[in-house]
Amino acid sequence: MAHAHKLEIFRGLVKFKSNTQKIWGVLIFLTIITAVEVVLGIYKPESLMGHVLGMKGLNWIFIILTLVKAYYITWDFMHMRDETAGLRRAVVWTAIFLILYLIFILLQEGGYVFNVYDNGYIKRDF
Repeated sequence: MAHAHKLEIFRGLVKFKSNTQKIWGVLIFLTIITAVEVVLGIYKPESLMGHVLGMKGLNWIFIILTLVKAYYITWDFMHMRDETAGLRRAVVWTAIFLILYLIFILLQEGGYVFNVYDNGYIKRDF
């Protein structure tokens, strides 16, 4: 037996009458975010080029907007909203763990490669 999907987005702030309207609403929201990213990528405002926590402010905006898009794609288009809390946690925590592990590996290897090129010799041999 099929169950009805929740027809709201933004934690219930925007409600729709049908699934088709909801799909169009989420699509429009994702399109607006993508348009903002494209405009910022083309114009690169000088006010966002200052460094914040070791990275340009513009890069932080791109990362945050990309995470928002990934959240809504997963939450609405992949129907994670209608799954049990345990499955949602399993998907999210696995992804977070793998991303953190990838960042750790990239930082370790990047630091090693930097030291090899900086000092001109191999510090450790695997």
